[in-house]
Amino acid sequence: MTFREVSRKAAAAILFLAVGLGLTSCGANHSIGYVYMAASTTTTSGLIDGYKIFLQNGNLAPLADSPIPAGGRGTIAIVATPDARFLYVVNRDDSNVVFFVIGTDGKIYQNKTYNVTGSFPTAAALDATGKYLLVTFTYQNGPDNTQLYTPAFPGPGGITIFPINADNTLGAPLTSPQGDFFPLGRNPVAIAVTPDNFVYAVLQDPDTTANLFGFSFDPSAANPLTPLAGVTVNSGNVPSTGYDTVGKTPVSVLADASGGHLYVTEQATSQVIGYAIGADGVPTQVGTAPTGSFPAGMAIDLTGKYLFVASRGAGAVNGFTFGPSGEPVVSTTASSVQAGTGANCVTIIGAPTSASPTHAVYMYTSNNLSSNVSGMQLNPNDGSVIQIQKTPWSGSALPACIVSVRTLP
Repeated sequence: MTFREVSRKAAAAILFLAVGLGLTSCGANHSIGYVYMAASTTTTSGLIDGYKIFLQNGNLAPLADSPIPAGGRGTIAIVATPDARFLYVVNRDDSNVVFFVIGTDGKIYQNKTYNVTGSFPTAAALDATGKYLLVTFTYQNGPDNTQLYTPAFPGPGGITIFPINADNTLGAPLTSPQGDFFPLGRNPVAIAVTPDNFVYAVLQDPDTTANLFGFSFDPSAANPLTPLAGVTVNSGNVPSTGYDTVGKTPVSVLADASGGHLYVTEQATSQVIGYAIGADGVPTQVGTAPTGSFPAGMAIDLTGKYLFVASRGAGAVNGFTFGPSGEPVVSTTASSVQAGTGANCVTIIGAPTSASPTHAVYMYTSNNLSSNVSGMQLNPNDGSVIQIQKTPWSGSALPACIVSVRTLP
């Protein structure tokens, strides 16, 4: 999932002001950034596809060395740092995180590999400061690092929290009373962190619909991750208790830039659920809206006015605005825009200006079943979306997610 820090908003605003005032004389080949797509493939190693984004039309061009090995099998997640210089790639089958450096030409270079403190990681997110990487995993390990649980006897998962060093490499994981991980309920699948350092994870525990979990995060505390009121994390092969997610199969979770609202997609019921976040971090449902079938990843545009959901079953992106309480409301201009087969993740790059509100604001989806990338242009003035002329662009098999970064200054 993509995070939007203040520094990157400022950089984007400067670029668009220059374009709007006619200060940019670059042609259609000028790049505003890069797209990276993590693909699990069916080979020994996952792959990372890299693409250059053209300013004038949003078209993509594969980077010269693309794709490159992801450093592990079953690649499941990809996260970019706020300064657009580094990537963290999560590989499920090898239970690791691989650190990549982004070159000035967009090419990426594998640097270091780190082991997650549990088995089969599922998702990753940065905290608001960009100083910690949080990774959810499926099974807790025993004291001798053996796997305690299995699909037949799932047991609880957990979260590994890596501090990020000054050079963006990862440090030794933070510890809790349980060891070098933080316990979570059964089968966690997604994680998000708010600017106020509240951490939210969604689970797919088939025995409950209380699958949204919230924690306060204080890295300096003896126990840095503390469950919020109403959350109980149990040990052993029993359900833990969080907040209601309407169904038993939530897929993704996203916090808005203000930290005031939270959104969860629910697969079985084909909904997106909105929550208001209280001062104590406790989320309260404020409304739901229908999506296409099997909703998956989400993104909010840089104005904060529009929410977009990739619908895997529909092969589309569904657009939403926000009601007075932050509840999702089906868009009147982009309720369903064609993407690719199995659209599962969405990323947005660019920012509006009053001089040119529709220029160079682009949205891309990874399409798991058609193994390609779809591109759209977003009008931040009214939330409408049109397909980019040359979409889609081919990619490696079975992409899991996608991220975009701005060109380095």
